[in-house]
Amino acid sequence: MFERLNSIHERYIYLEEQLGDPSIFSDQERFAETNKEYKKLEPIVETIKEYQLVVGNIASSKEMLGDPEMKEMAQMELEELNPKKTELEEKLKILLIPKDPEDERDVIFEIRAGTGGDEASLFAGDLYKMYSRYFDSMGWKTEPVTINEGTVGGYTKLVLEVTGTDVYGHLKFESGAHRVQRVPKTESKGRLHTSAATVVVMPKLILKDVNINKADLRTDTFRASGAGGQHVNKTESGVRFTHIPTGIVSESTDARSQIKNRDIALNRLYVKIYDAQREAHEAKVSQKRKSLVGSGDRADKIRTYNFPQNRVTDHRIGLSVNKLDRVLAGEVHDIIEALLMYENTEKLKGEEM
Repeated sequence: MFERLNSIHERYIYLEEQLGDPSIFSDQERFAETNKEYKKLEPIVETIKEYQLVVGNIASSKEMLGDPEMKEMAQMELEELNPKKTELEEKLKILLIPKDPEDERDVIFEIRAGTGGDEASLFAGDLYKMYSRYFDSMGWKTEPVTINEGTVGGYTKLVLEVTGTDVYGHLKFESGAHRVQRVPKTESKGRLHTSAATVVVMPKLILKDVNINKADLRTDTFRASGAGGQHVNKTESGVRFTHIPTGIVSESTDARSQIKNRDIALNRLYVKIYDAQREAHEAKVSQKRKSLVGSGDRADKIRTYNFPQNRVTDHRIGLSVNKLDRVLAGEVHDIIEALLMYENTEKLKGEEM
């Protein structure tokens, strides 16, 4: 591990020198790539420096043990420094775990009302507000693609593009059924109801990420219409792609623009084919354990929002927090960080095995 840490530190110093070279600014692509790698290594290097400082202080304290006048102070310092050293070693192990390249992707983010009628639409609206505030706190940008409002408020369906730094890496565990338990405003007898909304997070992929020959794609366009036959689209804005070799089909009528629907449908197709290719590859060459958190099964109820007890429970890692009001206000960071920590712990176990 320490040889790798030294290599990372040397690489960081080299990148720092490159960023200080005025000639790099004439090549924006090179500057962007260098700066991106530099920022990625920064938290590791900061931890390395902190670790080296602690190790140096431990060595100094051990030397002081031979001085009768300084022995007591040295022992007290060692009692504080040794646990810190262990803590930093564990942190470095986590930081050195290879990141999934997809974590850096922007995403297509969908929220759909599930079981529960109007109450499900209202809850989908609550989730939209929660995530919007979280996106803002992360400095990410959002662009609405589809917004279908519910009959009494909230939304039946929302599709957003979310762009920023490590968006998919933070949101990939949000896919699944989110369940709410509360007394609806429309409930006259005060009975507790359970409703649900589904969240789907798809990484935005590009053609070079997937082994697809454009000649193998068949494209069809068709007219799309709104619910109840209203707002009939007189142009063929709906787009359907068929990957001829595999028969995988993907389509989109989410947007009114055919260009936007092409982008969405093509991204969905890439995700489907990419998943199929990745599963086939892993079945052949890898016996890695799969993290429960990373399963992304959309049929599973991944999280419950219980209003009477002001509690949010993530069922995959058994985490419960009694601050539902704050979570819905956008403070979902602690839950997402706990999921990321769980994933890293599982990866670390896999490497040790």
